[in-house]
Amino acid sequence: MILYFYDLKIKGRKEYNTLKRRFYRELKSSKLFPPIWKTKSVIMIANKLEKEADAFFVKYTGLIEVYKARTNKIEDVL
Repeated sequence: MILYFYDLKIKGRKEYNTLKRRFYRELKSSKLFPPIWKTKSVIMIANKLEKEADAFFVKYTGLIEVYKARTNKIEDVL
């Protein structure tokens, strides 16, 4: 499993909302959807989709900040 942590980095309310709509619309129509797990700024995908995920996030270079982490297991605390 791979976790992607992302944060939209753009100034201005209108520009931010436009980027947010475009980002989530494209995410929903990509091969990455539905993800194994998703929160506001974190998405978990299968290892086999790593290249597709990297290509998806590269399209937003300069507009978002993205980090990637690999894991074998995630435990629910509560």
